[in-house]
Amino acid sequence: MKTKSVYVCQECGFRTSKWLGRCPNCSSWDTFVLERMDQNKKETISISKENSAVLKLSNVSTREERFLSGIEELDGVLGGGFVKGELVLLGGEPGIGKSTLLLQVANILSERMKVLYVSGEEGANQLKLRAQRLNIDGNFDVVCETNFDLVKNIILETKPEFVIIDSIQTMYIPENQSAPGSVTQVRDVTMQLLKIAKTYKITAVIVGHVTKDGLIAGPRVLEHMVDCVLYFEGERFNTYRVIRAYKNRFGPTNQLGIFEMTDGGLVEVKNPSSIFLESSYNVEGVAIYSAIEGTRSILLEIQALSTPTSFGTPRRTVTGIDYNRCVMLCAVLEKKIGLVLSTQDIYVNVAGGFKVSEPAADLAIVCAIASSYKGIPIGDTVLIGEVGLTGEIRAVSNIEKRLNEAKKLGFKRAIIPKRNMESIQNDGTIEVYGMSNIEEVLNFIF
Repeated sequence: MKTKSVYVCQECGFRTSKWLGRCPNCSSWDTFVLERMDQNKKETISISKENSAVLKLSNVSTREERFLSGIEELDGVLGGGFVKGELVLLGGEPGIGKSTLLLQVANILSERMKVLYVSGEEGANQLKLRAQRLNIDGNFDVVCETNFDLVKNIILETKPEFVIIDSIQTMYIPENQSAPGSVTQVRDVTMQLLKIAKTYKITAVIVGHVTKDGLIAGPRVLEHMVDCVLYFEGERFNTYRVIRAYKNRFGPTNQLGIFEMTDGGLVEVKNPSSIFLESSYNVEGVAIYSAIEGTRSILLEIQALSTPTSFGTPRRTVTGIDYNRCVMLCAVLEKKIGLVLSTQDIYVNVAGGFKVSEPAADLAIVCAIASSYKGIPIGDTVLIGEVGLTGEIRAVSNIEKRLNEAKKLGFKRAIIPKRNMESIQNDGTIEVYGMSNIEEVLNFIF
């Protein structure tokens, strides 16, 4: 048997005949691993007549066979539940709760369909202990195996409707010379699993490890092969977890689900606004902002602290928002309002570990910084609006939905962009003020 040795980058899959310290394709350091390839091996791809037939696009059926997971937060992120034949990739940091979530999903689905849980990281006794801790009966099949050839045979024999692979990095194909978790193994295992899922209409969920940068480990082609990519996020020392869809061929990608990690497993958070609003609003440096995540609105607490600096260059430390955005807003405050922030260390934080990326949070950030600087609390007011470099407040989307969330939480006053006043229908339960620049807002509040 004739073999050839090549060095493969474990980040992007780039191949070279000699070892390199830095990958010329993805610029990653020390990622090349020696792999031996069988030159005599010929890859054969079976093509069925059904899949190769030429069809008129207008005659193609778009009916999706969906089924619910039994967990509303997860079903919402998936776009209305799982689709038969779908391949889902679930990524997240170690210990974040991926296996716990899938164990709960397997337990719920096992009541109405055949479920197979393939564990490559834990033994059967470890899974049983976890199930007992979560009060799960475990009426589903479990296989603790890393040889994917054996796993594939079990899937073809038992014909389950739902398969969980935990994790894809532990699976290997014996005929491949590379180690488990390498680019070649991960790609080949995923490709075979994808063919099985599409051929037999089996829904499969694979767990993926993440790198230190927070991206799913292995080749980027892995994310292109699957139908849906979910990320499980959250601070390890915080009880709340957020699941997002970064890719979804059968639904939207702007949804998110929120869970709380408890002793009995992951519990859905039905009213997420309440968990992010814990402190008193009559405290200096605190501003309330209504965020839009997918189709839901969430009230968040923006905290800011301004204190005289003891260094030559003042510090700007942010958590949960973009650093450059915060620096820009500080410059706008200094130029347009006259606040002397060049002698102040400024710290900005989004309470609860949430991350904000939309510019509609600008007004809340600006007012929180000004409140801490002046030492005057903002009070029971919701602030919504994007701030431009000239100090103007620009219009934002979904203003009605944002205000409705503020009403539900009992807020009586809101400040929004003046241009958004035309599109709202206020029933009088909340006082809404439309303003055009931050100077007008700060004079109104303080």
